Amino acid sequence: MRQPPHSSTIAGWREWVSLPGIGVPWIKAKLDTGARTSTIHAFDVEVTGDADAGTERVRFWVHPWQDSDDDAVSVECPIHDRRTVRSSSGHAEERIVVLMDVAILGRTVTAEMTLSNRDSMGFRMLIGREALRKSFIVDPAISFVGGRAPRHVRLINRGR
Repeated sequence: MRQPPHSSTIAGWREWVSLPGIGVPWIKAKLDTGARTSTIHAFDVEVTGDADAGTERVRFWVHPWQDSDDDAVSVECPIHDRRTVRSSSGHAEERIVVLMDVAILGRTVTAEMTLSNRDSMGFRMLIGREALRKSFIVDPAISFVGGRAPRHVRLINRGR
């Protein structure tokens, strides 16, 4: 019996994505099926509002480029959740979770995104399996299936 075509999109282990809800047209992300939750580099995180009244929000800044403070974006949104996340080194920390739209390979998915300082990490954004599971198959042997960002964007990302 013939199998129906698969509805998932093949993606590489790293891809250029956009965050349309916060105005970030390009950010290089690692697609990590070993991580349950997605995370983004966030700094100057400030919680506002009242958790008991259901009005709790978070303000933070995003640096879309590796090793650069250029083009920082200010974000304010409701807090979706708080979770204890265990890093690959075994360190556990409580993180704020927000909902964020991620456009990748012509599809947009809403991801639960934890806020974390990723200054020392290789990627400013990590997309975990919860965001990938309904729409993507990750091939670890390939990168940038959706193409590379324009040259001037790649140079900015490298700090040039």
